[in-house]
Amino acid sequence: MKRKLLGVIDATTYHEDLEDLVNHRSLAALPFGGRYRIIDFILSSMVNSGIRSVAIFPKMQYRSLMDHLGSGKNWDLNRKRDGLFFFPSPIVESDENKIGSFEHFAANMDYFYRSTQEYAFISNCNTIINMDIAPIFEWHNEAKCDITEIRHQDGRSMEMYLIKTSLLVKLIETRHETGYTCMKDVVTDLSAAYTICHYEYNGYAVTIDSIDNYFSTSMKLLEPKVWKQLFLKEQPIITKVKDEPPTKYVQESVVNNAMIANGCHISGTVENSIIARGVKIGKGAVIKNCIIMQKCQIEENCYLDSVILDKDVKVEAGTYLTGTAHAPYVIRKGTKQGALMNS
Repeated sequence: MKRKLLGVIDATTYHEDLEDLVNHRSLAALPFGGRYRIIDFILSSMVNSGIRSVAIFPKMQYRSLMDHLGSGKNWDLNRKRDGLFFFPSPIVESDENKIGSFEHFAANMDYFYRSTQEYAFISNCNTIINMDIAPIFEWHNEAKCDITEIRHQDGRSMEMYLIKTSLLVKLIETRHETGYTCMKDVVTDLSAAYTICHYEYNGYAVTIDSIDNYFSTSMKLLEPKVWKQLFLKEQPIITKVKDEPPTKYVQESVVNNAMIANGCHISGTVENSIIARGVKIGKGAVIKNCIIMQKCQIEENCYLDSVILDKDVKVEAGTYLTGTAHAPYVIRKGTKQGALMNS
């Protein structure tokens, strides 16, 4: 299977419910789990399944995504043949959330024409998953399917599709005649002249489409049962490597049930929280049920409960911030939050 599959990741998805966290970055580049980006999960699934050619189709605000992935070296995709490719969308106005836009693909047809892989695996960018694609590939061929749509156990589409590259090219080239604009149009057309199959995926998979489920999915990482389904020794989730010193915990610090990345300085209390790289938490500060992104500074005697701090946020001493599990308090990237600013 290794040389037969082409990976295609649609990174154009935008959800208004995530605006506070994606107004300056692609959803694919949204930090997750303290040291990962959301795209790491499907990209790692592809690489671990033997895919060696991956095309990423972003739309806007993709600088942080390109900075994160770089040449693809961490995923072993910096290759003379195949490797990692970026194809930003030339279309300013389009219908978001249509995974596998044929118009977007059409603007980059040379990539598909030159591909030597017989099949293409098309996916969204925002599903938290650790998937082995090999069983799907084998099932697809045994069932003699033209297109296989991967679905959740409850029947909902996971917006992932397996298709012959030659058929994908045909669908793109004939899009104006058929009226098909994306993969969903094809698989939901009951009169389509293709054998459409549906593969039920039984593993852990959550699609991030709102701050509510971003927060709840992140918090579930603190449960050993969920952690063990996502982070497998034989199928590692790969991410950008950064050289950071170990986190320093001062004598007064208290940490319970938390994920804390490298390079932090912890002087306060951290409970049921996810702390990214380079975060500083001052003496007397209490952090509960929070997601704190990279290089945030939380000064002395602050209290944060059910809060999401985007990167580079500074919380001044004595600040009290609380949200709820279904409505976390979100502070945008690079802002300053002080006690006198609280409503």
